[in-house]
Amino acid sequence: MSRLQKILSAHGIASRREAERMIADGRVEINGVKATVGQSAIPGQDRITVDSIELKHADKKIYLMLNKPEGYLTTVTDDRSRQTVMELVSGAEARVYPVGRLDLNSEGLLLFTNDGEFANRIMHPSFNINKAYEVKVRGDVQEAVRLLQMPVCIDEHTVRVVNVEIIEKTTSGGRITITISEGRNRQVRKMCIACGLKVDKLKRISIGELMLGDLKTGKWRHLTEDEVLLLSSEKSDVLSP
Repeated sequence: MSRLQKILSAHGIASRREAERMIADGRVEINGVKATVGQSAIPGQDRITVDSIELKHADKKIYLMLNKPEGYLTTVTDDRSRQTVMELVSGAEARVYPVGRLDLNSEGLLLFTNDGEFANRIMHPSFNINKAYEVKVRGDVQEAVRLLQMPVCIDEHTVRVVNVEIIEKTTSGGRITITISEGRNRQVRKMCIACGLKVDKLKRISIGELMLGDLKTGKWRHLTEDEVLLLSSEKSDVLSP
């Protein structure tokens, strides 16, 4: 018997902390009864559902990367029947879950897995895994890049970029790359706005050493064994999340 949040994490649905929030929000049931935070269950014996979808035992670990298009929610279900990224990976041989988020109007590299420990390593801030974004903006790019190289305050939090570079300058704006190691909600967009830029397009191009490459928009592929090992061995400041 294991704690429910540990079971959900092991199936790649969410980190343990996020799983606790899902349980508290009434989204998880055990044998048809809403679960409570701290409750335990027996995988394979108890019927566990998340958002009315039964949790299946996943023997084989699956790791996918998707080039997410704009207009898709990074969520498993949506009560307003909007398009979700799950529709784009429906051909996978096992049920997988998105690792982290890209907001509705963002595109680019998004990982999926049913390996909870792997997902937690990618998402947990203590592992400091860099994520790089290419951003098309309007405004004074030169001045904004100067400001982005300093601490920026968003949502009462001070954040920093790992790196920022100008790719292209135009009369109205240009394109820049921003690399961060944190993952606050809409962080890159908010940092750009705080530095006087208007974001026209945002695309994640890498997670750690994994590059989006030439994967076509809306398509997915399996990670290679080397890619999984590369992400799994990304350095952190702690031994475990």
